[in-house]
Amino acid sequence: MHVPGLVKIDAAQERELIVDVLRQLGASADEASEQASALVEGDLRGRHSHGVQRLPVIVERLRAGLIRPGASHHATWTAEAMLSVDGGFGFGAHVARRVVEMISERAARTGLAAAAIRNASHLGMLAPYVEYLATNGLVALAFTTSEALVHPWGGRVALVGTNPVAIALPAGGEPFVMDMATGAISKGEVIARRLRGQDLPPGAAVDAEGRPTVDPVAADRGAISPFGGSKGFALGLAIELLVAALTETELGQRVRGTLDVTDPVTKGDVLMVFDPVACGVQPFSERLGAYLRELRDSPPAPGSQGVTIPGDRMRAERRRRLREGIPLPEGLWRELVALREGVDREASARA
Repeated sequence: MHVPGLVKIDAAQERELIVDVLRQLGASADEASEQASALVEGDLRGRHSHGVQRLPVIVERLRAGLIRPGASHHATWTAEAMLSVDGGFGFGAHVARRVVEMISERAARTGLAAAAIRNASHLGMLAPYVEYLATNGLVALAFTTSEALVHPWGGRVALVGTNPVAIALPAGGEPFVMDMATGAISKGEVIARRLRGQDLPPGAAVDAEGRPTVDPVAADRGAISPFGGSKGFALGLAIELLVAALTETELGQRVRGTLDVTDPVTKGDVLMVFDPVACGVQPFSERLGAYLRELRDSPPAPGSQGVTIPGDRMRAERRRRLREGIPLPEGLWRELVALREGVDREASARA
């Protein structure tokens, strides 16, 4: 497939564009900054599915009143270590940042704390949240549901979300950070590859008839496959049930609101944190770090460049893109610049 031209964009330039667009549409300085951070982090870490390509949908959801700038989110400790959060249909990144602080402070006293979040827009990548907590000496887990995009094992109709999970632990130097969807590929990655004119990995999706496909356009009409066959399906389904139960949010095809521009958000998010000190656990980060070094130093398989640990490649990519810029399709960047100019004109007309 033809690969469209790419343009390198400085992270600060991308961030400035996002903040300007969101501020013109009514977001507070904090809301715009935190949402911009979430999108830029996605692009810096090589997860364009969670990057600035999402901005046009965010803008349309703002215009439709489906994301509410300045929304008051309500957080209630329903038990000593359980926080119930209604995001008020506000910016997901803004809600999540405050929740992270609340549960980490509570875990310092109780040893562990969890939050169940509903009515908050897309949080972005889960990795930055759990990595932040692990960098501060905590063990963190995050789960979220998505629109039904994955076919069940043995089926062909999209009935289960891609339902990401992220886990991070302190490990001496840089923390261990795992962040993955339970589909073979995220919907955003399907979109990103379509924008770049790239094929999907074999086995990542099926077309509308249930036949394996590497064509992102055909995959849009079909379904994403669960990663790892029946085991990936089981994990994704378990996350769907867990999050929906704890957050009182929807299941399957009734989960809406992160990809469309018509429906209120009905997905849920769960964050959990453990404070090893408050739990009375002996310091373990150096021991974990030594084990991870043992894995990295182990003999490589034939044809392999060696063992990498979850989080290694994302951090390396982030450092490289901070130096060299973020590669974006030229057409996408032109669309974003035009979007910014249009929003600026609308704001000037209102003034």
